[in-house]
Amino acid sequence: MDTALRSAVVVNPVKVPDLDELRQTITEALAAAGWPEPMWLETTVEDPGAGQAAQAARDGAEVVFACGGDGTVMACVSALAGTDVALAVLPAGTGNLLAANLGLSGDLATGIEVVLQGGRRRIDVGCVGDQSFAVMAGMGFDAKMLDATNDTAKKHVGWLAYVAGAAQHLRDRPMRVTISLDGGPAFTRRPRTVIVGNVGRLQGGMRLLPDAQPDDGKLDVAVLSPRNLRHWLALAWGVLRRTGAVARMETFTASTVEIRSNRAQPRQLDGDLIDPGKELLVSVRPQALLLCVPQPENAADLAHDAGAVSRDADEIREVTSA
Repeated sequence: MDTALRSAVVVNPVKVPDLDELRQTITEALAAAGWPEPMWLETTVEDPGAGQAAQAARDGAEVVFACGGDGTVMACVSALAGTDVALAVLPAGTGNLLAANLGLSGDLATGIEVVLQGGRRRIDVGCVGDQSFAVMAGMGFDAKMLDATNDTAKKHVGWLAYVAGAAQHLRDRPMRVTISLDGGPAFTRRPRTVIVGNVGRLQGGMRLLPDAQPDDGKLDVAVLSPRNLRHWLALAWGVLRRTGAVARMETFTASTVEIRSNRAQPRQLDGDLIDPGKELLVSVRPQALLLCVPQPENAADLAHDAGAVSRDADEIREVTSA
């Protein structure tokens, strides 16, 4: 692999405490490795990153650094899926689910070093309409939780803010949905949420879908159907313990997932809300995204570091702003 690749940085300025410092750090690290100065593209409210990443690809970038929260990463995933342009994740938000699931460090210098080492991995991408996701799509309670989570609280306490958002909707009524997997016969459920995952880890390091693999050409589906607070507690305890089947949760595996409700439901992709709708139609594009990952000899140490980061919200903010 050529050691000097053209690159671009797609950055969410709201998520980065010091843009000048970030730019200097990245530019100097790349220059020291003999890389040319990267293109610098800031996201906007109107375009959270897809247009910028697509522009970078058109202008000849071979690596795109996504520096922001899950929304920035998802937008770049949508733009780069199906291309040979590599995505490098430099987390700067409170969730950073893709980084946590794939053992990517939250430390800026380490993230840049991963790119320079040249490690690459192709992973699957989930699709909902013309949007793509690398982590999870969901309909129901999980989207309500995201909508109810205060942005200010996320800045101060990180992923723990989602707990307060979740508490507001624990007693909401369940959905009535039909689910079809791989075009098979539809079955009916009354769940609180249905989550379709390419990987399995939620905020705070909780593994909802422990068997999910990002490059197996399949999506893992969790149907959660608690009826009251006691059921919620039992479900959470079962997910944490993982000694067998989890009460009030069914899991499936499929390449296409069709979820239809009798009324419009809140929906999310990779932690970002999309418009409510009566259906969530999900398919998989096998190994569509080229991702920068640690070289095999360094992967274990970096994965350990990233796992520690995902379990401690304060450390996430500290290493991101360092």
